[in-house]
Amino acid sequence: MTKIYPAIFHKEETYWVEFPDLEGCVTDGESLEDAMENAQEAMGLYLSALLEENQPLPKASDIKKIKSKDVVSYVSVDVNKYRRSTKAVKKTLSIPEWLAIEAERNNLSLSKVLQDGLKAQLGM
Repeated sequence: MTKIYPAIFHKEETYWVEFPDLEGCVTDGESLEDAMENAQEAMGLYLSALLEENQPLPKASDIKKIKSKDVVSYVSVDVNKYRRSTKAVKKTLSIPEWLAIEAERNNLSLSKVLQDGLKAQLGM
């Protein structure tokens, strides 16, 4: 799930970044490249934490309405990359015997196939 939010890049001795729509989400970097990379990570962690707490994601502001003397730019991130809950859970399922035999014959991991299929169905 890709999300895009505006960010303000402030230049002092180094760069620091704030997100007007994400209260308390700030980061920095030695260079503009570092600041952008860190901004993506900070935003990804911030948004994934909201999702894990079943909180709604804030609506992104129109970048044209943000007033700043510093650089305002969009930052995008794949939020799924930062989801932390990777604990495996056991699920019982049934498939036809012939399909189970073919999967075993072809050294397919049913868990991996199911995960890939669920991600595809969910658009992840």
